Amino acid sequence: MTRSLPPDNLTHVKLTWIEKQIETWIRFGREEREQILNRRQRILSFPPQTVFALVRWSGNDFGTVTSRMAIVRTVVPGEAYQTLPCVRPGGEILLTMHSWPQVRRVLTLIDAVENLGLDAATVAPDYWRHVHNRLTAGDTPRLYTLERHHAFLLRRRIGA
Repeated sequence: MTRSLPPDNLTHVKLTWIEKQIETWIRFGREEREQILNRRQRILSFPPQTVFALVRWSGNDFGTVTSRMAIVRTVVPGEAYQTLPCVRPGGEILLTMHSWPQVRRVLTLIDAVENLGLDAATVAPDYWRHVHNRLTAGDTPRLYTLERHHAFLLRRRIGA
């Protein structure tokens, strides 16, 4: 889907936190701006080409109703994108998971990346696609390595 970006070219993510009912948060990513709407809602704004992880959870008196996670790359003006709840206008979805066991596995992989001393937002987007595809197929994703990260940085530097 291609639509025009908001006038500021930022991607806006609305986060809501109503204890034990609706909880949305950013697991990683570097926002450019934060706007606090009230004590339960705020909007984080990300510049183009930023990668972030959005976790959405909802529950009721009986426990978890939904657990979802998306890793998204924000888009530049004129670039195609996909829509997501809470994300305006949308972004390139690199990974999406829809159950707590799957979300937990991705969170573990994010922890592993950070244990290497890397910011998960700087990881090769192809790695998050790989994780999505492997988990969707019921397989185990390969771990991200410093060597893979170095190769990604070299490819990006030469424009490949």
